Amino acid sequence: MTQKRRNAGRSKKGRGHVQPVRCSNCARCVAKDKAIKRFIVRNIVETAAIKDIVDQSVYTDYKLPKIYIKLQYCVSCAIHSHVVRVRSVENRRKRDPPAPKKPAGPAANANAPKKVAATN
Repeated sequence: MTQKRRNAGRSKKGRGHVQPVRCSNCARCVAKDKAIKRFIVRNIVETAAIKDIVDQSVYTDYKLPKIYIKLQYCVSCAIHSHVVRVRSVENRRKRDPPAPKKPAGPAANANAPKKVAATN
């Protein structure tokens, strides 16, 4: 029988059974190896309020703590919320991570080093 993916959408390999986890979005039971996992690290305070808090703080070298969140999605929620995308048959074979996004537009070139003509 033909199969859509070489790993059948799981990373279980030799294990017979894996523990289920709950989807962060809909609370569906999904196998831990099949769940789409994302680890998010962000500041507790939004960026607009960081300057105000730093100005009002008594401590000069105080670093604001961060929030560490592990999100686990079922396949349906991950596709619906664009965490992962549907790929064509040829692109499903590619296992390497996507290339990092390059900034585009004139704002990206503003930070680039300027070439200075040599004068003698």
